[in-house]
Amino acid sequence: MTWSAWLREQVYPRSGFKRAIRYVVYRMRRLPDQPHRVARGVFAGSLIGFLPLPGLQFVAAWGAARLARGNVLAALLATFNTNPVTTPFFAVLAMTLGHWIMGIEAPLNAKYIGHAFGEAGHDLWFNFMAIFGPEKTQWDGLIKFWHEIYVPYFIGALGPGLILSIAAYYITIPLVEAYQKARAATAHERAERRRKMRAKLAEAAAKLKLRGEKGDDADDDSQGAP
Repeated sequence: MTWSAWLREQVYPRSGFKRAIRYVVYRMRRLPDQPHRVARGVFAGSLIGFLPLPGLQFVAAWGAARLARGNVLAALLATFNTNPVTTPFFAVLAMTLGHWIMGIEAPLNAKYIGHAFGEAGHDLWFNFMAIFGPEKTQWDGLIKFWHEIYVPYFIGALGPGLILSIAAYYITIPLVEAYQKARAATAHERAERRRKMRAKLAEAAAKLKLRGEKGDDADDDSQGAP
């Protein structure tokens, strides 16, 4: 697979997001755990998925699931609630809300956000190269990015993230309960069919044994006859 194909697959999977979401829900329902523990894991992972924690989402989801006493695998699966298509829209919403809460007045457009990312990236690269040279580190771009982009994003994402994660919690419980009940009923039906089959086989074996014993008795009578 080429780099362009790989990148396209990450942005929009060939199978589509609908199929990917169905797969995550399918895996979630099949988790062998109590419904409320699965739901707690979904809540923890979903909330972490909405927060700006690049590269740390799995670790944070694991810690949040342990803290909430939820299912860890459910939390890891729930972090896939965001994707490259929906994340930019949610990010703008979160930053707008965060700027309003913090009282920051800044134009949240593509030019402003791109410039902030560019300055932060420049500072990161410059400071890395400064380790090997005489230049002094500079932090202006990173500080601006932290105060005007990252912190507002984080604070603004908490409210919508909590609301959506709580909704996911209450949706997960009946889904998992219904699946587990259906699965238990199916397992009971299979066990009942196997029990009936074993009973029929035992009955057939008993009949064959009885016929064999009657045949032996008949042979004994014929041998002792004058």
